[in-house]
Amino acid sequence: MHRLYHSPGACSLAVHIVLEEIGQPYEAEIRSARNGEGTTTADYLALNPKGRVPALTGVPGGSGGASDLLTEAVAILMFLARRNPEARLLPSDPAGEARCLEWLSWMSVDLHGIGYGQLWRPHRFVPDAALHEAVKTRGMENIRTAHDHIDHILSDGRDWAVPGRYTVVDAYLVVFWLWGRRIGLDMEAEWPNWGRLMRKVLERRAVKQALRQEGIA
Repeated sequence: MHRLYHSPGACSLAVHIVLEEIGQPYEAEIRSARNGEGTTTADYLALNPKGRVPALTGVPGGSGGASDLLTEAVAILMFLARRNPEARLLPSDPAGEARCLEWLSWMSVDLHGIGYGQLWRPHRFVPDAALHEAVKTRGMENIRTAHDHIDHILSDGRDWAVPGRYTVVDAYLVVFWLWGRRIGLDMEAEWPNWGRLMRKVLERRAVKQALRQEGIA
């Protein structure tokens, strides 16, 4: 049985949603990422030296921490989708799978790592606290630019992020939709095509269940 180490509302939410979509038993352990409360403790760093969430047990191999522990949201999402093909969370054709990776990689690096990294973790970019506000401002600009791009992609009327099927990409998009709300953006008004997709995704049983379990619903 997999154990998911997660922080409520963090990017690990996408993995939580996918585990619910799969419908197999799993365990979940909260490791709050807020100010590193639960991710920089000695016991967690012994498992995952990166000190981040998500992390998932039960995956053969290792990356410097506990054996059979997989880290990085994109890697975990792809593993779960591949490992559980009956859940139909990943297209079966190479082009469709590549489109999923295209979405996941870009969101992970540009929107999360750069945009939200600048906004919430400016110290990772510059050590001088006097420059942090400028970094945060740039982060918000990068977030808005990414949101515009997401909305543009979805403006062609496609049914899901990768046309034809609900995938791990749609689950990952939930994270950034909720983060946008958290930082005070009027998501529905400014990005209506993304909103159209999210209204459908947020009605899924697995999504509701994951949100409820994380205290977000």
